[in-house]
Amino acid sequence: MKTGKLLSIIALLGFSVSVMATSVPEDKIDTLRLAPINIEPTPPAMQKVVNNDVKQVRSYPMQPPIIPHKIDGYQIDLKVNKCIQCHSRTSGSPAPMVSVTHYMDRDNNFLTNLSPRRYFCTQCHAPQLDAKLLVENDFIDIEQLIKAKAAVMH
Repeated sequence: MKTGKLLSIIALLGFSVSVMATSVPEDKIDTLRLAPINIEPTPPAMQKVVNNDVKQVRSYPMQPPIIPHKIDGYQIDLKVNKCIQCHSRTSGSPAPMVSVTHYMDRDNNFLTNLSPRRYFCTQCHAPQLDAKLLVENDFIDIEQLIKAKAAVMH
């Protein structure tokens, strides 16, 4: 009896592998690259960074703020964090200060320096690019939703 079940399972696996292998012809496989898999397409040109120092509106609650200036050549490594020269709470610069949460450890204890978890700014924050949308969308930012709701209520 066990031999019969084992043979049935092997036959079923063999059949499913053969169906998967022949189900989609190679010329019908689409990729996100919009090019055949065996051809290396020319990459698109690099987009320009928005460099106007204007604070961007956040698209959703708790979104990390977007960097509104170029950061080319900024050193952020274990020894130096260029961002903190302007954005620290003691710099005296007009740049927005880093949130107090960046000075807290995982147990919510306040530290005198940046938390190691928040030290590498670009793991959450990114410069804004002047790029066309790759996919059209009808996203409405939360501030616009609140204003629209308030207008309807009055």
